[in-house]
Amino acid sequence: MITREEDGVWITLDETIAVHHEDVFECLTTAGGLTRWFAVTAEIDLREGGLVVFGWDERMSRKTTRAILQFDPGGKITWDWFVGGGDRHAPVYWTVEPNIEQGSRVTLRQGPFRADAESLLALADEAETWRWHLCNLRTTLEAKFDMRKIKPL
Repeated sequence: MITREEDGVWITLDETIAVHHEDVFECLTTAGGLTRWFAVTAEIDLREGGLVVFGWDERMSRKTTRAILQFDPGGKITWDWFVGGGDRHAPVYWTVEPNIEQGSRVTLRQGPFRADAESLLALADEAETWRWHLCNLRTTLEAKFDMRKIKPL
């Protein structure tokens, strides 16, 4: 979902995953969890102000380093994020909540984006990319299948 709010335009994506919320949150907050569905390799200093390093190959010759802006062990983490590796700042806010009937509810919010054409194109690209990654998180946890085998990074 794309919404216009007072501070700009935001992406909000929700995914229900039929796995315990602590297991889902571990996939956002541990190196082992991140490599199950997102990065090829990872390092994480799990604290507010810590860093998460996403390695896009085994040797970490291609990597992205981001600060952890917020961390709540109850199910929230915020990654500092720059869209497309550029200077367009749009943090990624993750929330994982228990869903008694279905497992977990994962919410990703990213923004704010400006409303100019270039920013909205970047927002559309981010929304599509994050939707794919959320789907991969779900299939990795529920079906034990990593879609990166079909569409590598």
